Amino acid sequence: MTGRILRGGDGPVSNWCVPNLITIARILLVPVFVWFLLLDGNTDGAWRWAAAVLFIVAIATDSLDGHIARSRNLITDLGKLLDPIADKALTGTALVMLSVLGELPWWVTIIILVRELGITFWRLAVAKKRVLPAGRGGKLKTLVQAFAISLALLPLWVVFGDWVHWLNVVFMSAAFILTVWSGIDYLWQAYRPQNKKTPELRADDGNQR
Repeated sequence: MTGRILRGGDGPVSNWCVPNLITIARILLVPVFVWFLLLDGNTDGAWRWAAAVLFIVAIATDSLDGHIARSRNLITDLGKLLDPIADKALTGTALVMLSVLGELPWWVTIIILVRELGITFWRLAVAKKRVLPAGRGGKLKTLVQAFAISLALLPLWVVFGDWVHWLNVVFMSAAFILTVWSGIDYLWQAYRPQNKKTPELRADDGNQR
């Protein structure tokens, strides 16, 4: 517990600072989210609503912990490691569960997961040699993904009718296209010739701290 936990300023920061605790809580909510969906049993009942609300609250904390960490200078190496893990665990699990429930084609989930995990592991692998350039569509991709998954999880068709399924298709398609495009663009920005002469470029593929 040595170091600053919430107080802003300079000086050592505790690994148990508030932003890191929020990130850890987001990771711990993943199995709870899965449990809620399993309890629902594909009935679109109270547990499905609970799972959807839990996902929305958890994904919203991503911006919260990042804002606290930056505004109060509470950025830690542990936070930089856990933040993308929490994001990928939450969105990845949600996509897998939607496929398990038969509401999202498995090929969509697999391609998105390959892109997300591939870029993340690749960026970490080369981080010691060079800092990769910012992904121009990273933040938009993250936002659209969160909205599309939230919309898909909420059983709004129970209230408004089956036309909601078409709305889900539109937003999930947009999230899929942005995910693939931003991944290709990220790799292109990283390896185009003019970037090879730039020793330090900011890495940012989404909502990084």
